[in-house]
Amino acid sequence: MKKKPLKIISLFAGAGGMDLGFKNAGFDIIWANDFDPDSVKTYKRNFGDHIVLGDIEKIRTNNMPDNPDIVIGGFPCQGFSIANLGRSVDDSRNKLYKQMLRVIRVKKPKYFVAENVAGILTLGKGAVMQKIIKDFKSIGYKVDYKLLNAADYGVPQARRRVFIIGNRLGLDNQFPKQTHETPLTEKHMLAEVLEKHITTKEAIGFLSKAPLTNKVFYSNNRVIHNHVGDTNVHDEFWGRKYPVNQFDICDYLKKWRKKAGISTKKVDEHFGYAHTAGHWFRKDNNSGSIPNPDDWKGLKKLLGFDSKYDKQATTLVKKKIQFEQSLRITNWDTPSDTLTATSPEIHVNLKRRLSVRECAILQTFPDDFVFEGATFRSMHKQIGNAVPVLLAEKVAKEIKKMIESKSLIRAA
Repeated sequence: MKKKPLKIISLFAGAGGMDLGFKNAGFDIIWANDFDPDSVKTYKRNFGDHIVLGDIEKIRTNNMPDNPDIVIGGFPCQGFSIANLGRSVDDSRNKLYKQMLRVIRVKKPKYFVAENVAGILTLGKGAVMQKIIKDFKSIGYKVDYKLLNAADYGVPQARRRVFIIGNRLGLDNQFPKQTHETPLTEKHMLAEVLEKHITTKEAIGFLSKAPLTNKVFYSNNRVIHNHVGDTNVHDEFWGRKYPVNQFDICDYLKKWRKKAGISTKKVDEHFGYAHTAGHWFRKDNNSGSIPNPDDWKGLKKLLGFDSKYDKQATTLVKKKIQFEQSLRITNWDTPSDTLTATSPEIHVNLKRRLSVRECAILQTFPDDFVFEGATFRSMHKQIGNAVPVLLAEKVAKEIKKMIESKSLIRAA
């Protein structure tokens, strides 16, 4: 008798990277949710109508299917990201894991899988992660987590993400073993038989000569969708309006820190995470030495300094970044850098940003997975927020093996 596929509820589904990985591993997604309209359009086109558009905080659990085998979700990461300099323990987005907790508490799946950025491990000096694990354990789950690099599993992208796995079957949680060597692979691991990492060039090099188009076309015996992107490589950034001498400011801040009798360690503790505070008080670093406006205000409150440099440090204006080599992909012969939900990198040898399809390939979405969205930014955001499909599939296969092993033990 053929086994029925294990059923999944997917929260914060986005465009469906994690969902597709689990589907490829033989699971059945019976219900999903996301609040972004374009992501939901993409999801519906590629999976079907079982996704619900809306704020998870406003959706009652009795409107979700009962008896799922697994609940999965990559709860929003903006508040946890190391790249987010303004992150805070109190960021409201950091509390969305509690919506996942709410669903799991009521639906009681055999397993759950949560995914998030590496920055979650250091937020609040680790206190946030400890709280999350404690909360999931409190509702009856054995919980483990591990930081995985997608490049270690055949994804052509160095993307480090935390996976939290919990089960109420009394099993030890298992994570997939590394399958691919990367430039950072430790030498002692090379004794194991690891495949060569997938480079950016190997993954998307075949599209370098293909003109950007929204039409479907064939390239390298592949049917290509969404090979669209931004050829305007003049980007904007926030820069300081008034000239400022970082050495003068370093001396100024150092003087006030000593006057207040506060160590750099205490400054770190005040901000609540491993901060770059040390750079603010020394003159041997040419980048990151001047606090951003929010940090400046926080420092002023902590150290009690005067308003001498307030205008220079806190007044920002938008400026143009011209097309420069420094903005290009630099790792053509290694896995790419982590794709983000904002602007994609500029192509290594073309005057354009990476196309939607190129980014999708770096996230291991298949060629027939079509993205919906009125703008390039929307589609790039969906891809940048996604879990790499191949990595999700390998995590899913480990869970499937664990569930099936439990079933075999019961049947014996």
